[in-house]
Amino acid sequence: MALKHANDANFSSMIGDGITLVDFWATWCGPCRMFGPIFEAVSERVPDADFVKFEIDDTNRQTPMKYGIRSIPSILAFKGGELVEARTGLMDEETVIQWINELKAS
Repeated sequence: MALKHANDANFSSMIGDGITLVDFWATWCGPCRMFGPIFEAVSERVPDADFVKFEIDDTNRQTPMKYGIRSIPSILAFKGGELVEARTGLMDEETVIQWINELKAS
């Protein structure tokens, strides 16, 4: 599934149905740039979840503040539009897939 890109204006419409993982990142963040291709690869391997990238920059501050994003990369998991879990830091593909499977089972 293709990655979606969110900002403050469209964020709530991106997390409405099923399981959605949101990657909060920035272009200046080295670990974020390392995680980006991993996140994209998982999005192609797991078609029954949504994957959203949210670039933290000067024009997109409300959503990260709302969810208490203090370090990046931060990945938030939503089910049916509700935040269920957050993880921070670099993960490999298998860890992300295992996390999604845990979310599906809960």
